[in-house]
Amino acid sequence: MKIFETERLILREMSADDAEFVLDLLNQPSFIKYIGDRGVRTPDEARDFIENRYRQSYRDHGFGLYTVRLKETNTAIGMCGFVKRDTLPHPDIGFAFLPQYGGKGYAVESAQGVMDFGRDVLNFKRVLAITTQDNQSSGRLLEKIGFKFERLFDEPQTDETLRLYSFDTKD
Repeated sequence: MKIFETERLILREMSADDAEFVLDLLNQPSFIKYIGDRGVRTPDEARDFIENRYRQSYRDHGFGLYTVRLKETNTAIGMCGFVKRDTLPHPDIGFAFLPQYGGKGYAVESAQGVMDFGRDVLNFKRVLAITTQDNQSSGRLLEKIGFKFERLFDEPQTDETLRLYSFDTKD
């Protein structure tokens, strides 16, 4: 199901049809370094991950991470959307793109679209974001779309100190 479009992109709910793309994305060295190894190694595991993680979020929360596709070719290039974590009081934005699509503004375009969707459709008043301390490019993207660095915090599930950003939609 299509969620929304931007000038160059279509964001839609993930489905089992995205298994090969998700398998590729989740096993990129940058994904593993900055987000984590999800242990997804086969197309069947990717289909299960999509169903039990991404699609479950749509059912539980009414939102989640969406596949980002190029309008021109319908090629899946990344994911962007919202995550609701037990350890954070508000939804947080997440994004990841295949490396060959970096540096073209797609991440900023999709993240800005997701924030507009969160404010205008989901009625979010506050959105958070987390990054590892060494993920400078994600921090710059977040600041570019209006997030402010709040503080470092200890993530109990990973035992890692992360950077916390926030965005208040009423600003």
